[in-house]
Amino acid sequence: MNDVVQSWKVTLPCTRAEAEALDGDIAAFALMEHPPVLMTSEAEPDDEDKWQLDAYFEGKPSAAAIKLLKTLVPSAAGTKPAVEPLPDEDWVTLSQQGLEAVTAGRFHVRNLASDPELPGHKNLLIEASRAFGTGQHETTAGCLIMLDRMRRVGIRARNVADIGTGTGLLAFAALHLWPRAHAIASDIDPVAVEISVENARANGVALGDGAGQLALVTAAGADHPALVGRAPYDLLIANILAGPLIELAPALCALVEDGGTILLAGLLKGQADAVLAAYRAEGMRLAERSDRGDWPTLRLRKRPSIGWKRPRRLSATARGETPGFGSI
Repeated sequence: MNDVVQSWKVTLPCTRAEAEALDGDIAAFALMEHPPVLMTSEAEPDDEDKWQLDAYFEGKPSAAAIKLLKTLVPSAAGTKPAVEPLPDEDWVTLSQQGLEAVTAGRFHVRNLASDPELPGHKNLLIEASRAFGTGQHETTAGCLIMLDRMRRVGIRARNVADIGTGTGLLAFAALHLWPRAHAIASDIDPVAVEISVENARANGVALGDGAGQLALVTAAGADHPALVGRAPYDLLIANILAGPLIELAPALCALVEDGGTILLAGLLKGQADAVLAAYRAEGMRLAERSDRGDWPTLRLRKRPSIGWKRPRRLSATARGETPGFGSI
């Protein structure tokens, strides 16, 4: 008897903007036992705005799942999706073959084990998965470059938090740069935390609570005893979305010590002023900004006049959740 589940692919057209924002919407499938793997790619090399979304399902997708998928790409309204069964192949690997390795600062991020390592760089293997954070997106690459620059100019980190970690990549990078630091990473999506554990083992990152080790927790925003109990941090990373970044500003800033650093990404250029205003209101100042395309990375420092205080618990109506948009 053959127990292998037939895999299916659903394809929809989308715009470049929808493709770039899509990683934040994976949580829409969080209640499914087997969420689809979502991949985006350019549909026409000569038209940079024509992209396509491919969703890979274990088993034939239901009409409800296809309807939900269409909500992620509003430009496809009225378009009939292409729905097709896949041959009995390793379709996850096949879907990843178009992803190129990414070099950002001293880091070289491979998405397939078969990709060659790059000499002279810290090579990390982050296979494409249901969690955001393979290194492909400009926000994650921007964070890697900013972290690398911080280390080169002599900034030290002893206690690190990565909020909305996704695949764990940025936490791994921080521990490589500051190998004796204590580090904790969180994500609202338990699947992302599981994937981060797998990625940590694949990249030789020690898990635990000691120096040079990474602790991983499932948490909505900053609302977790482990995150609060390890504060204050001298480096906090949040590569999520502009909305949650603004909502979480009081809680995240309260987690950081005087003179500490917050690294923010996941926002668009047009959202930067609103995000900065929220953090300046909590005693932060902009120390450095670096833009990659439409995606800025912001490095903020906490003014010494604002003392550390215990983060206040988020209310049930303002959870500040990071919807699967973790560090790339």
